[in-house]
Amino acid sequence: MIQKLDVDSVRLGVIGLGYVGLPLAVEFGKVMPTLGFDINSKRISELRDGIDQTLEVEPELLASALQLSFSSDLEVLRACNVYIVTVPTPIDDSRRPDLTPLIKASETLGQVVGEGDVVIYESTVYPGATETDCVPVIERVSGLTFNRDFFAGYSPERINPGDKEHRVATIRKVTAGSTPEVADFVDALYSRVITAGTHQASSIAVAEAAKVIENTQRDINIALINELAVIFNRLGIDTEEVLEAAGTKWNFLPFRPGLVGGHCIGVDPYYLTHRAEQVGYHPEIILAGRRINDGMGGYVANQLVKQMIRRRIHVDGARVLVMGLTFKENCPDLRNTRVVDILSELGDYNVTVDTYDPQVDKDEAEAEYGIRPVERPEEGAYDAVVLAVAHREFLELGAKGIRAWGKPEHVLYDLKYLLPKEAVDLRL
Repeated sequence: MIQKLDVDSVRLGVIGLGYVGLPLAVEFGKVMPTLGFDINSKRISELRDGIDQTLEVEPELLASALQLSFSSDLEVLRACNVYIVTVPTPIDDSRRPDLTPLIKASETLGQVVGEGDVVIYESTVYPGATETDCVPVIERVSGLTFNRDFFAGYSPERINPGDKEHRVATIRKVTAGSTPEVADFVDALYSRVITAGTHQASSIAVAEAAKVIENTQRDINIALINELAVIFNRLGIDTEEVLEAAGTKWNFLPFRPGLVGGHCIGVDPYYLTHRAEQVGYHPEIILAGRRINDGMGGYVANQLVKQMIRRRIHVDGARVLVMGLTFKENCPDLRNTRVVDILSELGDYNVTVDTYDPQVDKDEAEAEYGIRPVERPEEGAYDAVVLAVAHREFLELGAKGIRAWGKPEHVLYDLKYLLPKEAVDLRL
């Protein structure tokens, strides 16, 4: 029973060592025996050598977790008594929740979980998924009974890839458990590593809902600004200037227009709308925001083509350089990047597109999207250059360095307000 288990007796297993799992495992590995488990044996080998391909954890930080070990062996995982699941929760091609990684992780846990053990989920889901979709899988595989033989918790991840200021320990953590005693235990466990403090929710469903609306709120706010950008473009007004002026009021929220991708903001709202429709409610605002944001890649491509035509640059057969492929600046994360929407739309115009991104793994980009970024753009070769991601390398180049890749007559389109207004031809 849970009464026999306290924080000092925890042997922790973290399932999934991506952008979320590894930083968490490192923090716990500083203070207690922690096993980082992943089915990707190559990833395990790299981590044992002190290499994190996601660039979330520096080698010295990885080395500081003296009680952290890594394995892809199920028998090694069996020695743990508390498990934290940090696998992805994507959507499918029809924008429906895809719980496959979560179900597979639950099946794995069903093979190793024992009496008195606690399974904590961090993956973003719709309210109710932990107890209605995941726990039954553990019960079926293990033969154990939930809340009698084993217990569950939920503490939604709040990792911000590429952010070296807001990290695991410095972001306040929401916690919850399947019984009041488990809730206290889960909260005490995270309190060992979260210096920013914790917030104990009244139930797992409340914690699940809190997580999914965090990103839904951001998605809707960005959709509003994207729609305003479209309106202001038609009115011939510079969007950034409008936002700067409005931002002089203390309570104006500083959102900016742009592509909305990644593993969270572009995905999580569909988990909430899916659950809402299951209970008979059709969400209006959330889905409208999603439609706006999902359409921004096409809008950008069309604006570029119009500008090229105005400049009498022949579009059919033109060469365009798109700078940046990741879903956000200064990280190699390619998950659900919406830059690919620009590439797809430009392809419909018979435009040849090169992508350049010094942050990405080229083999991963090719495997995931069929896109092979160039090693280095050709000087003087492009009819248009699209600055799609605000990597620090691009900022260091400046407008002069970027324009060197364009032909004498070309269009420079800055989606990220990285360069001064007067240095570019088009802004979102």
